[in-house]
Amino acid sequence: MTIRFGLLGAGRIGKVHARAVTGNPKARLVAVADAFPKAADDIAAAYGCDVRTIDEILASSDIDAVVICTPTDTHADLIEAFSKAGKAIFCEKPVDLDVARVRACLKTVEQTGATLMVGFNRRFDPHFQAVRAAIDAGDIGEVEMVTIVSRDPGPPPVDYIKRSGGIFRDMTIHDFDMARFLLGEEIETVSAAASVLVDKAIGGAGDYDSASVILTTASGRHATISNSRRATYGYDQRIEVLGSKGSAAAENQRPVSIEIATAAGYTRPPLHDFFMTRYTEAYANEIKAFIDAVESKSKPTPSGQDGLAALVLAEAALKSVKEGRAVKVSE
Repeated sequence: MTIRFGLLGAGRIGKVHARAVTGNPKARLVAVADAFPKAADDIAAAYGCDVRTIDEILASSDIDAVVICTPTDTHADLIEAFSKAGKAIFCEKPVDLDVARVRACLKTVEQTGATLMVGFNRRFDPHFQAVRAAIDAGDIGEVEMVTIVSRDPGPPPVDYIKRSGGIFRDMTIHDFDMARFLLGEEIETVSAAASVLVDKAIGGAGDYDSASVILTTASGRHATISNSRRATYGYDQRIEVLGSKGSAAAENQRPVSIEIATAAGYTRPPLHDFFMTRYTEAYANEIKAFIDAVESKSKPTPSGQDGLAALVLAEAALKSVKEGRAVKVSE
C-alpha cells in the first residue's frame, strides 16, 4: 500500500518533511502547496510532485494524507477541514496557541474519526528512544529525575518571535513532551524562570530567550529543563534519566563521531548546527510511524491529546514566570 501525500507549507520544516516522505518506500508525495510560489516550485522540482492550492489538495481524490507545515495560526482550521474531508493528518506542533481552540479542534477530529498525529519528532530520535527502552526494560529502576538540555545555536528573527507564541509554546513545548515521554507520569506542578539574556529585541517583542523549568508529578518525580536561544558551540540536545538503580543518558550528536588526540590535546568535530541535520533520522522515523498508523488504521502517537498536554504545560510555565510561583496544571 502506498500512502499518497499532500504537503501544506514549503518552508524550512516543509522541506524536512518532503525529504522524509519521499524517502519512505510506502509513501509518495503527490502535491505541495505554499503561499509563496517559488517555495512550492522548488519542492515540486526536487521531488517531482504537483503544485496545487490547499483547496485543490483538500478536494483531491489522489491524496490520502497531508503534512501540515503552515504557520501555527492556520493549523486548527486545516486539521478540521482535512478531517472532514476524510484525509489522515500529520500536523507540526502546536495545533494552536490557544488551549480552548485546541480542545475544539480535537473534538472535531474525534467526531470525524480522522487520524491525527502531532509532530513531536524527538520521541523518534534513536538515541532518545534507547533511553526510553532502558527505562522500559527496568535497567535503571524506577524513574526519579529527568534532565533535559535543549539550546539553539542562535535566536530566530524577531519577526518570527512575534508570531511564534513565545519560547514556552514554540521551543520548550518539545521538552514538555519529552518530559512526559520519559517520566511515565503526568505532570502536576510547573515552576519556571525566564529572562532576556541573548537579545534585547526578543524582550521587546514580549518574549524570553533563556528559560529554566521544573516539572513535578504527583508521586514527586521531577524533570528539569534548560533552554537557551544561544549556544555558541552548536545545537545542544541532551537528556539524562536518573533511576533507583542507575541512570541512562543521551549525549550530544555530531555529524562525524571521531576524536583526535595530539600533543595539543583532544579535539572532536563540532555539534550539529541545528535541528534539520540533528534530527534527520527522527523525522524519517516519525513519518514512518504515521504511515504505519494510517496503513493499520490505528491511533498514532503522539496524538492530538499529547499536543494539548504539552501546550497546557507551556501555559502553566508562562503563568509561573509572570506570577513568580509554582502553578498547578489543574489551574
